[in-house]
Amino acid sequence: MTQAAPDIAGMSFEDALKALEEIVRKLEGGEVPLDDSITLYERGEALRRHCQARLDAAQARIEKIVTGPDGQARATAPFDAEG
Repeated sequence: MTQAAPDIAGMSFEDALKALEEIVRKLEGGEVPLDDSITLYERGEALRRHCQARLDAAQARIEKIVTGPDGQARATAPFDAEG
């Protein structure tokens, strides 16, 4: 692995997911030497954690349904708003 890997923290979700998919493809191909496989696996795990954190942050911004006393949907509010 001679290419300099971009800093994961600065990657968008889409770029990190593409990089993770490329690592999985390489590892599944079975053509990577053992030492490189370990390095790829470690980077893949870091990419997976980054993607999960980005997904968790996005979920926290999703609107939630605000229900009335009768259980019916009344409105929407930002997920992180106190209500």
